[in-house]
Amino acid sequence: MHRDIELTNWTAVCSLDEIVPNTGVCALLNGEQVAVFHVRDSVERVFAIGNVDPNSGVSVLSRGLVGSLGERIVVASPIYKQHFDLFTGECLEAPEHSVPSYRARVQDGKVWVCA
Repeated sequence: MHRDIELTNWTAVCSLDEIVPNTGVCALLNGEQVAVFHVRDSVERVFAIGNVDPNSGVSVLSRGLVGSLGERIVVASPIYKQHFDLFTGECLEAPEHSVPSYRARVQDGKVWVCA
C-alpha cells in the first residue's frame, strides 16, 4: 500500500462513475496521456498506467480489454494484443516495452492519480 503524500501531487481526473467497470478512460496528467482503469472483481479498484502502446506508438491502452492472466490484472493492447500489468505497467510479453505506472485512488467519489 502506498503511503499518503501531499495532495498537491495528486490530480482528480474524473468521477469514478464516469468509468464503466472493467474498462478504462484516457486522462491528461501534466501533459502526458494516462490510461485510468476501474476494475471491479471481488473489490473495486482503480489503476493508472501510460496510455501510449510502446509497440505501436499509438495512444490506445485505455481502450484495451481488461482481464487477468493468473494473479495479474492486465489490459490487452487493442493493436498488437500485448498484456500490460495494471499494477506495474510491465509488458508481460516484452518487459523492455513496459509503460509507466501511477498511483491511483478513489476519494469522495473522484479518481485521483499521483504524478
